[in-house]
Amino acid sequence: MSVLAVGLSHRSSPVALLERVALDDETRRKAMSEMSNAATVNEVMMVSTCNRTEIHADVARFHPGVTTVTELLSQYSGVPLDELSPHLYVHYEERAVQHLFSVACGLDSMVVGEGQILGQVRDAIKDAQEAGTIGRALNDLGQRALRVGKRAHTETHLDHAGADMVNLGLTVALRHLRPEAGGAAAAGALPETEAGGCPAGGAEEVAAAVPQPQPLTGLRVLVLGAGSMSALAANTVARQGASAVTVANRTHDRAVRLAECLTEAYEPMSSHAVPFDEASGVLSEVDLVVSCTGAQELVLSGAEVSEALTGRADSHPLVFLDLALPRDVDAGVRDLPGVRLVDIENLRQAADAGADDTSGRAGALSVVREIVDEEVSEYQTVRRADLVAPTVVALRTKAKTVLDAELERLDGRLPDLDEKTRGEVTNAMRRVVDKLLHHPTVRVKELAAGPDGDSYEAALRELFALDPAAPDAVSRAESTHPANGEGNP
Repeated sequence: MSVLAVGLSHRSSPVALLERVALDDETRRKAMSEMSNAATVNEVMMVSTCNRTEIHADVARFHPGVTTVTELLSQYSGVPLDELSPHLYVHYEERAVQHLFSVACGLDSMVVGEGQILGQVRDAIKDAQEAGTIGRALNDLGQRALRVGKRAHTETHLDHAGADMVNLGLTVALRHLRPEAGGAAAAGALPETEAGGCPAGGAEEVAAAVPQPQPLTGLRVLVLGAGSMSALAANTVARQGASAVTVANRTHDRAVRLAECLTEAYEPMSSHAVPFDEASGVLSEVDLVVSCTGAQELVLSGAEVSEALTGRADSHPLVFLDLALPRDVDAGVRDLPGVRLVDIENLRQAADAGADDTSGRAGALSVVREIVDEEVSEYQTVRRADLVAPTVVALRTKAKTVLDAELERLDGRLPDLDEKTRGEVTNAMRRVVDKLLHHPTVRVKELAAGPDGDSYEAALRELFALDPAAPDAVSRAESTHPANGEGNP
């Protein structure tokens, strides 16, 4: 197993390019399937969020693996390779492991420390399992990444100290909605408790309400979508004092469930659902639209918004918070009078502007980085020990083959040997073989766990003249076992 990570994120790419590379579910699964069927790639999973698209793969060799992954990403995204390549980052082996662990902890997020990425990594593992592109190697790595992320958030509460994407977006949006208040939203990630949360479908539980300022008091909000991000947005605006929340989603039942949950959790605030194709008709009645649908095409066109404005009597601006990638709202609405648009590019600028504001988080960030380094070291130790296991199995298999051949030869030379004596001789020979192999096989596992451990595994193959295909066959046999379930970190 050689781990490879290839991707682009808000740190390496313009948002416009990220938008073009974002793949819908069907296209992403097709791309992963073709990648995993390539001669140089064994397993693939793809982490896709509003500010990153990256492929994690188990590859046979570095250069052919990079070539295969980048060419297929270019093919399926429709972005020419010469335009895509300058913005890609590539990590290999230990650095690839460290990158994935850092991503799972939120260290590489636009809003450092946000906790939503854990659910997105979990979704990536599940998606790859359903597509049949992940095996034991990446499944084990992915599950370890989830555990590392969970440990980082549990031990440091980093996600409580910093904002998430929704809160950051609301903070920026409020600068337009209530400039007199400076847009001071109660930014901060939600506490990880269950009371008062209102999930949507399979979304994560959203955290409990705690006493805090109510920056959205009296404002009316339309939420487009009912997935995890939209559910988080709906709960956040309700908790921050919105007077009414309208939910629209392509699957209307999910919108209804989310709206009912909001009404129950945040009474006396009112909430209701509308059919998705009627959402534009609500624009004249709201102050803020939060959208994160996962659609590949625009959800609200400039023409629809312009038409809605004709029936709008409110003097407040109509503010759109577009958290989707590709975007949900036509960028042309910026040119309409009385309309403000906050999108991923605006959030990136806001996050960059606040990058130095790490008061209260510097200690947590340092601890999380230490956790990542410790977990990478432990993972590499376990991995090196696992890599020698097929060679040990191949050695014992070869020893058994030699022993069986000698016992067969003994039967030919001494056909009159009684069963008791034959049994004693057989057991004695097996004990001799086991004792001779015990110390070197135990010791090579110990040595393989340390630095340059692969050299000991290679020496074992050389000393006992093991067929290189034999350990590989053991590894392939192990990888055919069903991967562990998604599990929880």
